[in-house]
Amino acid sequence: MHNSPDRRVYRGVLFGLGGIARSAHLPAFQADARVASRLQIVAIVDDAPGTGMTSFQGIPLLSSPDQLATLGAGPIDFVDICTPTSSHVALSLWALSQGYHVLCEKPVAVTRAEAAALATAAQRVGRVVMPCHQYRFNPVWRRVKRWLDDGVIGRWYLAEFRVYRLAADPGASSDAVPWRGRRTDGRGGVLLDHGTHLVYELLDVAGPPQAVRAWTGRLRHGGYDVEDTAHILFDYPDRMATMFLTWAARRRETEIRFIGERGSITWSGGTLTLERDGTGPAESFDHSAELDKASYAKWFADLFCDFATTLDSGDGAPHIADIAQVASVLEDAYGGATNPELALA
Repeated sequence: MHNSPDRRVYRGVLFGLGGIARSAHLPAFQADARVASRLQIVAIVDDAPGTGMTSFQGIPLLSSPDQLATLGAGPIDFVDICTPTSSHVALSLWALSQGYHVLCEKPVAVTRAEAAALATAAQRVGRVVMPCHQYRFNPVWRRVKRWLDDGVIGRWYLAEFRVYRLAADPGASSDAVPWRGRRTDGRGGVLLDHGTHLVYELLDVAGPPQAVRAWTGRLRHGGYDVEDTAHILFDYPDRMATMFLTWAARRRETEIRFIGERGSITWSGGTLTLERDGTGPAESFDHSAELDKASYAKWFADLFCDFATTLDSGDGAPHIADIAQVASVLEDAYGGATNPELALA
């Protein structure tokens, strides 16, 4: 991005000081020069009891949004919502009612009705609502998508996503059951949490499916009241995609594979492999360093730059459509899942 003296700096408030805010959002806002020149966090709101802090890394720390009026920090342009999923819709609607733009952790909405309510509210006040779909800026996924867009393996007809984790991410909490394992906070389990990232990646290369079917279950973590394992099948006219996600594995693994008429793409761990028919040996690329958690802030920085550009243009329609498409898939997946007691909260 070019540095220009006439480009506006947007002032924002961070909601929630949990793991994702501390490890990715704040580092991206503060340490990346491209972001720091456009977006400035002037306050943090977190109602966690007993913190005893009035600031965090030099930023005023408030316990309630009501205190923003007395902060004296000047005008607010946007809020960045890093709170548990159950609060996303309500906080987004509140922010829009105050005339703020919204940047929100995924998933923003998990039903069509919620997505429609956000779209109506955003249109009414002429503000942007943008989801934190930062996996789009993962360098490995960018390469995969470029290969698919360029037809490197011909028409692809099968996609497989497999994610193995040992448990739900605890974030910054030391609770026995992390908030992602509780319906009251997370609304759903692994399908909603990690699955959201895979859903928007698939939609980016395949478009909306004709139908979605799912199985959800709790295999290992009896303390959770959400699913720790999910299997989703996406129907398309000329292709299909499957996703298997679990928090009940013995080790951490990730594998994504696309199979096409002229080859295949396999992403396994930190290695990306391209096999093409009749063109010699497979090509492999080591992306281990770029996939380390320490690199996540860079993905967010790229996302935040996109957010600033969107605020410049005022065109939030693509992001509202993005939220709605993901919500539609999530609603259908949970609605058709085989364990109704694990349906969305």
